[in-house]
Amino acid sequence: MPTETETYGEVRSSLVYSPFDEGLEILAGLNENLISIPENAQLRIISGPNSRVSRNGNWTREGILYVPRGKPRLVRNSPILFSAKEATEAHGQGREFYPSKDAIEQALVDSVEFPSSNTEISTNGLADNSFTVYALGGEEQARAYGEFLRQAGINNLPVWVVGQDSVNSQDNTFVRQMWFRSLVGRSGLVGDGRDLHYVDGLRGVSRRTSEAGSQDLPGFVKGLTNEEIARILYPTTFALRSQLEVAIMTQDYELAARLRDRINLTDEPLK
Repeated sequence: MPTETETYGEVRSSLVYSPFDEGLEILAGLNENLISIPENAQLRIISGPNSRVSRNGNWTREGILYVPRGKPRLVRNSPILFSAKEATEAHGQGREFYPSKDAIEQALVDSVEFPSSNTEISTNGLADNSFTVYALGGEEQARAYGEFLRQAGINNLPVWVVGQDSVNSQDNTFVRQMWFRSLVGRSGLVGDGRDLHYVDGLRGVSRRTSEAGSQDLPGFVKGLTNEEIARILYPTTFALRSQLEVAIMTQDYELAARLRDRINLTDEPLK
């Protein structure tokens, strides 16, 4: 499958064109994870509006849980990530993918309410909207991305949603994967796509490593124990890890230090 790989400072990011399940496997082979919206937005800010990452849309790791006769939720870790083959096959057969009860409960731990109908959000107010603040990784990141979009001539960020009638016609909660449109598409958040089986773009992200294989860490982590560093790089809550990695990637060490303080360093260490 076609793959494009670029580096942005200490970060490597590949864009793979394939059906969703196959693309995840390719990214795993490259030692990359499917990118999150906050990471994707920060790469666009770093690389500029005319870069490949800004000119191309791609799947992200977020998903939208649609609940019949309920409110949809944007989740940071889509249940589809853990059942990619089944979900891709379901879409190829024109069916929804219905995650298990346990998968739904796990995903909801890190989530926010998603709009119930198509809408557009002013790029001047991304830091004032709880949905976009969460989606973009925090108020500071949302404000910075809004400014980036305005400088690119984008005044409103569109959001596409599965219609309520279609949602209510289902008997069980289903999930759709998030697509992050290019700047040509006004950086829209597409939450209504059911086309994982198409050959489309999946963007990965991975921190570059030194020849010895250890990660190049910023100065503020020096002096911490190995256990504390491990918890910073791989905390159990993905949202904090994602935000911390973006802060390190952009050399915003003040924000990184604040995020570090929010991570519970008393959790059991990761194996």
